[in-house]
Amino acid sequence: MKLGMVGLGRMGGNMTQRLLQGGHHVVACDPAEAAVQQAVSRGAEGATSLADMVGRLAAPRVVWLMVPAGAITTNTVNALLADMAADDVLIDGGNSHYKDSLTHAEAAQRKGVHFLDAGTSGGVWGLRLGYSLMVGGDKASFERVSPILATLAPPEGFLYTGPPGSGHFAKMVHNGIEYGMLQAYGEGFEVLEKSPYPFDLRAITHVWNRGSVIRSWPCELAEQAFAREPHLDSVRGYVDDSGEGRWTAQTALEENVPAPILTLSLLARLRSRQTESFSAKVIAALRNEFGGHAVKHEGAQ
Repeated sequence: MKLGMVGLGRMGGNMTQRLLQGGHHVVACDPAEAAVQQAVSRGAEGATSLADMVGRLAAPRVVWLMVPAGAITTNTVNALLADMAADDVLIDGGNSHYKDSLTHAEAAQRKGVHFLDAGTSGGVWGLRLGYSLMVGGDKASFERVSPILATLAPPEGFLYTGPPGSGHFAKMVHNGIEYGMLQAYGEGFEVLEKSPYPFDLRAITHVWNRGSVIRSWPCELAEQAFAREPHLDSVRGYVDDSGEGRWTAQTALEENVPAPILTLSLLARLRSRQTESFSAKVIAALRNEFGGHAVKHEGAQ
């Protein structure tokens, strides 16, 4: 199939390459000319603008969007819809909030364009291993672009999830679960690292990955990380979040669903970014006030 790919970053660039390897014709578009040229060097057709990209596609068109969630996605969707026509398909494969996807689907519907929200998981390994795809929207449009999905995903790796918003909702919860998994691994390995035993963490992960109940792809990646650096000395303990874990916790509250693990894993990420916790200072001061407990002062050893 021929399609346009907007956004050629770590995910979009690799997805473009996988599509080209699968025999698809990709018209590549990105604000960074170097990214477009790299895609062209791999066999893509380059476009100088969104309008130029749309013009290079024969109707009915298929355009895949891989740009940062939020205002950038909304602005790009609106710009594309200005040039796209009825019966075209616009796919948002980024990490948009599912409520934003509902808004985008409504805007597309007014233009007669079919909108699909594709939750995409696979990270930098997706080029080689494939991407897990959760796709919401019009089912006929999903089936129409299934050759693209089949190329991007591993066998049985893509799913029609239901009406608009459902694909990004599924991906949101997927990432919330990921937060909890990573936090559990992090805490467990810290207990091992601080123990009185000379554990080889790479060896531990290796044996866990051979039949244990907690074997997983993150555990395999941990084995690789510990093989490169046994105590992660060069890694700063600062953990960012891209939004989905936060949205999952907020949605759980809206649905009255108790989700303590997912929520606490998000809060642990927030704590990781503080060089000094003001709340801990308050607690230390209060313990001193009511119980005379010693306070460690700044600069003291």
